[in-house]
Amino acid sequence: MAQTIWIMAGEASGDLYGGRLAEELRMRQPGVTLKGMGASHMHEAGVDCLVDSTELGVVGVIEVLKHYPMFRRVFRQLVTKAEQERPDAVVLIDYPGFNVRFAKQLHARGIPVIYYISPQVWAWGKRRIPLLARIVQRMLVIFPFEVDVYKDTGLDTRFVGHPLVNIMEEQREWGLEREADLVLLLPGSRRSEIERLLEPILESAAHAKAMNPALRFVICCPREHIAALIEDRVRAHPRVRAEVVVGETVHWMQRASAGIAASGTVTVQAAILGLPLVVVYRVNAITYLIARALVKIEYITMVNLIAEQEVFEEYIQGDVCPRDIANSLCTILPGGTRRAAALDGIATAVGRLRSSEDASAAAARSILNAIPCLDRG
Repeated sequence: MAQTIWIMAGEASGDLYGGRLAEELRMRQPGVTLKGMGASHMHEAGVDCLVDSTELGVVGVIEVLKHYPMFRRVFRQLVTKAEQERPDAVVLIDYPGFNVRFAKQLHARGIPVIYYISPQVWAWGKRRIPLLARIVQRMLVIFPFEVDVYKDTGLDTRFVGHPLVNIMEEQREWGLEREADLVLLLPGSRRSEIERLLEPILESAAHAKAMNPALRFVICCPREHIAALIEDRVRAHPRVRAEVVVGETVHWMQRASAGIAASGTVTVQAAILGLPLVVVYRVNAITYLIARALVKIEYITMVNLIAEQEVFEEYIQGDVCPRDIANSLCTILPGGTRRAAALDGIATAVGRLRSSEDASAAAARSILNAIPCLDRG
């Protein structure tokens, strides 16, 4: 009898990884039925997306509360569907606010749970580690230090490598050359990020251009409606011009010489492709105060955490000062005082993300091998 596997992704990065995972699962078991929650990448990979997650990727306590009725409706719908269909396993991809709660409901119903891409409990939720060890049958992690996070819990934890390493290398355009005066601006993929970050990023670009008039700017965004929002604000800005492009982030990461980016998965993409960045981030003030109380890490940028050094300079919340950001940007442009150090740090971080096998292939193999031996209790 063909197996049924659900894949649950709530954010753009999770959808990307879920799509790649689905392709690898089908390659190894052509008859497998794949369902779940995701967006364009998972849909294109043949996953029957019971819920479209395109607009589910909100960040912050206040932002989540605003969308709570939607989350509650989706959650109840999926729990009911899972209880009716009883998939052979459910693969959760990060997205802890939703997925950890979903895992508890699945575990209570005897449906096996495999977590692919661990929640960052080592940063904000160590108290959740025993819970995850109890309700998850196998944890597949993409950062090597995460194996130690679960080492004393009895949870079967395996490092599979970061899927972006393989994805980015496959998308690399080897004939491209970097343009010394081209700067990439990456203000985020969510409307809330654009509203908080685009203006200071544009102001930073204006200050940088005042210091180096030859600089040119390209803004990359993931979707047309986000591009429209950005274009309106760029047109209204009096001091900087920038070209806005949709869906070509990987291409422009290989042409630009440096960039300013919102904190997130895009910073790992940039590192893999060798692009130095300055990282900025702002959230709702209440969300930030709560995060400061909960999160006990030195950096917020994953590249810095992996390299154990400040590879990409960070400007967070009240420290988001356009003049300072512009100064940092100039130090990582060709000939800048920090460029060599940033490139060395990038090499260190990316080296630690690699594994001996394609990460998505390793994850698919581990998932399929786990299903027959899982105790359905």
